Amino acid sequence: MTFLHDLTLEELKEEFKQKNLPAFRAKQVYEWITSYSSYDQMTNLPLVLREQLKAEYSDRPIEILEKLVSVDGTRKYLYKLYDGNVIEGALMMQNYGNTICVSTQVGCRMGCGFCASGIGGLVRNLSAGEILGQVLAVNRELGNGKERKITNIVLMGSGEPLDNYDEVTKFLRLVSSPDGINISERNISLSTCGLCDKIYKLADEGFSVNLSISLHATTDEYRKTVMPIANKYSISDIVKAVKYYFEKTGRRIIFEYTMIKEINMNFFDCKRLKEITSGYPSHVNLIPLNYVKEKGIKGCTKQEADRFCERLNSMGVSATIRKSKGSDIGGACGQLRRKYIGEAE
Repeated sequence: MTFLHDLTLEELKEEFKQKNLPAFRAKQVYEWITSYSSYDQMTNLPLVLREQLKAEYSDRPIEILEKLVSVDGTRKYLYKLYDGNVIEGALMMQNYGNTICVSTQVGCRMGCGFCASGIGGLVRNLSAGEILGQVLAVNRELGNGKERKITNIVLMGSGEPLDNYDEVTKFLRLVSSPDGINISERNISLSTCGLCDKIYKLADEGFSVNLSISLHATTDEYRKTVMPIANKYSISDIVKAVKYYFEKTGRRIIFEYTMIKEINMNFFDCKRLKEITSGYPSHVNLIPLNYVKEKGIKGCTKQEADRFCERLNSMGVSATIRKSKGSDIGGACGQLRRKYIGEAE
């Protein structure tokens, strides 16, 4: 399935050239698709062109199927894809701007032990246009689609972004293009469980998004029990890769660390986190665990989290506790989709 949203403006111009259509029509269409308008709303286009587009390209790549609003203002979205699959995302509204969390795959094949996204495995990758569609659909819901209401993007929804490298990097080009919604890579964060070869490739190809590493353990032995990818890439491999990424981009590295009660929060873990994060700009984002019943892993109390964070800070490790949002509406990755699939069955 091909969407207009998968195309850059130059690619769309080339498509139109092949159809003997003028370049200015491509520019008009690109402005409409960036505002996430339907073909029927493209009122400055000839009807015959609109009908031609309808016949050759699918309309908008995703549609908002359901929206939940948390007591803290967080919005959780369930999106329907053209093939009937569903994905999810979230919008965090802060005083500094609106941050959207997008999915990059239907499901996930990484199999991390604390995440609902991978239950059932990977169904398929999303196209660049399907990833972009999440941003544009919510941006339109927040206004008329022509004004940029989304200020920040995090690729932290369902799926491993670097496992869908080609489509994700094309999405980065699309979403940061001055021809489109033009969100700077400085305002985009990509979360990965540590596909080191792709981290090197991301740096070498000139991308400069903020990189977040899902670490969640301080030893390879324990990390292998909750993150299968650790059987391929060690923590040492990850540290080498992120140091390379920092040298190429100048971006501080973020380590995501889910706190698991009586498992990865002792004094030894504090010492290891200091070793892992030393020698380059880095920060540890401590995450209170959203309980996933299918996984059976429990989090810690607020007091335990505070003590762990304070100990890290006292040892010179930059660390903060991420404020949990949307827990009353299934805020963790994959929870809303799992609920929907369960009800559908």
